[in-house]
Amino acid sequence: MSITNTIKKVQTPASSREDPLRTLKVIQKLEIGPVEVRSNRLISPYSVRTGEGKSVFKLIYRFEEDVFDPKDRASLNLATMIAAQVAINYGLFCEKIVFHDRLGKEDIRFIEDMMVNTAREIYVMKFLRPNPFLLGEASSFPFVKKDNYLQANLEFPSRTEERTKLSYWGGDKSKHAVLSSGGKDSLLSFGLLKEIGKETHPIFINESGRHWYTALNGYRYLKATYPETARVWTNSDRLFSWMLRHMPYVRQDFARIRSDDYPIRLWTVAVFLFGALPLLKKRGIGRIVIGDEFDSTNRSSHQGITHYNGFFDQSRYFDNTLTRYYYQKGWDISQFSILRPLSELLIEKILYQRYPFLQRHQVSCHATHIRDDRVFPCGKCEKCRRIVGMLKALDGAPTNCGYTAEQIENCLKALAEKSVHQESAAAQHLFFLLSEKGFLQKPVNEQRQQPHPEVMTIRIDNEKSPIHGIPVDLRKPLYKIFLKHADGLSRRQGRIWIDYDLMKSPELLIPYAFESPEDNVEIAKPPSSKLENAQNASYLLAEMTWPEAQIRFKEVDVALLPVGSMEQHGPHLPLDTDAFDANYLARRVAEACSPPKPLVLPLIPYGVSYHHEDFSGTLSISPKTLTQLVYEVGISAARNGITKLVIINGHGGNIPALQFAAQMINRDAHIFTCVETGETSEKDIGALTETPNDVHAGEVETSTALANRPHLVKLDAARKFIPRFSSKYLNFSSKRSVEWYARVAKISTTGVLGDPTKASREKGEKIWEIMIKHLVEFVEDLNSMSLDEIYHKRF
Repeated sequence: MSITNTIKKVQTPASSREDPLRTLKVIQKLEIGPVEVRSNRLISPYSVRTGEGKSVFKLIYRFEEDVFDPKDRASLNLATMIAAQVAINYGLFCEKIVFHDRLGKEDIRFIEDMMVNTAREIYVMKFLRPNPFLLGEASSFPFVKKDNYLQANLEFPSRTEERTKLSYWGGDKSKHAVLSSGGKDSLLSFGLLKEIGKETHPIFINESGRHWYTALNGYRYLKATYPETARVWTNSDRLFSWMLRHMPYVRQDFARIRSDDYPIRLWTVAVFLFGALPLLKKRGIGRIVIGDEFDSTNRSSHQGITHYNGFFDQSRYFDNTLTRYYYQKGWDISQFSILRPLSELLIEKILYQRYPFLQRHQVSCHATHIRDDRVFPCGKCEKCRRIVGMLKALDGAPTNCGYTAEQIENCLKALAEKSVHQESAAAQHLFFLLSEKGFLQKPVNEQRQQPHPEVMTIRIDNEKSPIHGIPVDLRKPLYKIFLKHADGLSRRQGRIWIDYDLMKSPELLIPYAFESPEDNVEIAKPPSSKLENAQNASYLLAEMTWPEAQIRFKEVDVALLPVGSMEQHGPHLPLDTDAFDANYLARRVAEACSPPKPLVLPLIPYGVSYHHEDFSGTLSISPKTLTQLVYEVGISAARNGITKLVIINGHGGNIPALQFAAQMINRDAHIFTCVETGETSEKDIGALTETPNDVHAGEVETSTALANRPHLVKLDAARKFIPRFSSKYLNFSSKRSVEWYARVAKISTTGVLGDPTKASREKGEKIWEIMIKHLVEFVEDLNSMSLDEIYHKRF
């Protein structure tokens, strides 16, 4: 009986003819959790409901040591996020996905964003491109252009508005975890970090199946030699296979098909990565190193659908996204790869030349077998012929990692007839070297063998492998080692590569965006007063030197511009209230943001305050002057590299001028510009206050002043004045109010519009907390997005 006869035909309803993607939604509901946490394991049910009923699989992660406190909410939250990662692959196939455990805003935003991203990647890479695992119509799926390929409705019934930063992880930046698999990348990363004197913890994720064979040789050697080595067992591989059983368009003999790709999933690295995090927390590790090379960071387009070519979870974008998420959670962890400037060829060369004792344990084959208690490669698959080809081309010995003479001969024979899964430049250079050395038994098409000498150099590329992509303390020692094996160092300039002398470049000292200078373990930490100044200097433009500013503009493209006014605030508040508050808010927001922190531009203290000029001390400028000033500051910031400008406005009278300025900056500099005058928090603050028409020097402004400058508040002079108007459409606090203008003295003889007697320090502290919280969330969103992503062109 053929496999196609064992699969029930999927019915195609009328709605699916309009949107063919609906035929992929064969799971009515996928439920994850509730998770059970023990000291050394987590167990989370995955429940699938289809037309044929309900079935359940229990996902398990088991550790060799105690890593969880079952009574600790932070442990439960981390376990929940570990358990959720497998589900991120199925947003294309479910009507509804329900996460039953307690998740906070940072968690939910992360899951939603990654599901949108992964649904698009799977549609393009698994359904629009050849896939040997698909059946029937799914194997030639129609092209559909959509803004969002996530089909499942995501539900979080236990979501919490409460901050999920329940415990701070003080990660030590001198300690490095290496996500290990037994392949060349993780072995080389381990060898390099150990050689330059870093405390290094290889963490292996033991999948319950033959995939673990690829890691077994490396794990056994490192475990016997280095006590920091750890292993986490999980049955995630069985869960992936179990999920495939519910998809009638996937061949059910998928386990028998020899392929270097998975049938469906593309969100895989995070399944292992999150499983390693409890060990990082317990051991106080501050950096996690992923073994990804130059060609892993790849943006592509398929018939107009922009995507990551299936490599998002191996790209720099993935590292940066995860690092931002860690910091938003209060986890002091940085994630990066130290191999990004290296091609696969150069990685193999350094590994076998410098660390042959590690290269001996390399297994890059998913069809391995065990003989005499050791794992050996199959010698037949694409990965095997690629490894053999690279080692032969580089004068290495494939026999060192288990290949027999017969396997080597067969791999070289296959290379003459078949391609390899490698970046085109590296593949062409590989065949060029093999042909030059006479290892190819058949002549190869000239287009397949072209010299690309740059792939044997250290390649610096601003997008794929920037110098500042790893912390400062790692750069010199690592590049010195690389240069001993590479054919020099080159930098991309347009479409060509030019020689570059890195060791004499000031770029070596550009700070790593996700760590403060004091995190650099090579630099002694200054006393607390100096430390505070250093932290301020990381985001206050006015306190930087121009070389420091040059560096920061390369790290961050978000700036906050506070704008206030110098005007009367009743007989009890200082004249600079609006200016001080705008500046204070900008600084507090930047301080609370995760690295790289937004830049705070110097305050513009004067505003449009003509309507307060009947009261002494008010200094006003015209709307035209304010517009021009803000416009020119914004244009100049854009020239320095700012692409997202948030104008934090402390005075309502400035709004028309600032909105016009923002439009002109956007028009002429083509950057994102917005004006924030409290809109992100108005609703929450309104629920705290009692006074209607409280718009100036009343309950709100007096409360916020009591919270941060109580010595300047003269409460004994505060007087209540709540204006009442003859029409509800004139009430400032009415949702139906029109915008209208008048000199304040015509309404109030004291300049107060509100009730300052209702103010309190506690109320002010709560108001500041609300404003800072919402603006931090907004700025963090901006920081994590490119301009294309802001304009709904999310890759």
